[in-house]
Amino acid sequence: MALDKFQIAQRIAQELQDGFYVNLGIGIPTLVANYIPPRMNVVLQSENGLLGMGPFPVAGKEDADLINAGKQTITTVPGSAFFDSAMSFGMIRSGKVDLTVLGAMEVSERGDIANWKIPGKMVKGMGGAMDLVASAKNIIVAMMHTNPKGESKLLPSCSLPLTGIRCVKKIVSDLAVLDVTDQGFKLLERAPGVSVEEIQSKTAGKLLVEGTIPEMRF
Repeated sequence: MALDKFQIAQRIAQELQDGFYVNLGIGIPTLVANYIPPRMNVVLQSENGLLGMGPFPVAGKEDADLINAGKQTITTVPGSAFFDSAMSFGMIRSGKVDLTVLGAMEVSERGDIANWKIPGKMVKGMGGAMDLVASAKNIIVAMMHTNPKGESKLLPSCSLPLTGIRCVKKIVSDLAVLDVTDQGFKLLERAPGVSVEEIQSKTAGKLLVEGTIPEMRF
């Protein structure tokens, strides 16, 4: 059974490490804030100018002045700090972010990512994604394995305008966890009840399958 967006975020939270500074992109990645393991010290950074982002607020407790880069209301944790976008991007560009989690429309088997523009459709701009992919030490993509037409989003090469080249290290989709290697996508885990054959049929890029592939654990 394919994962929902909350389960994708929950699985990505398992990749966090104590002491990490982490930037969460718009969409599914923002949900990771709700699944940080207890007693783990992780500092979440939002490029609109915040260190110390907490989980989403409960209904009725929202503060319209506290938002993330995707304009969603958020909470802060003790010790959080606010600053301008120039300082925020200074942190990103100087390599202070240990892990970035981004959504994507396409990822190539080389680790290229396209996540900011579909030709012919209006966009407000590329946002901070290009700075993040150029500067982060580690990039994990949270995405659906296929598009609404059922076509693979894990491709030999991206057809959409690129955000970054050879930068994605790992993908967590609704079907699988995959590493991006020099030889292609390496299948590490599969969603509960999803077969290797289904993942193969929905992966257009080169897929490496070695040995028995375990199911994800939550």
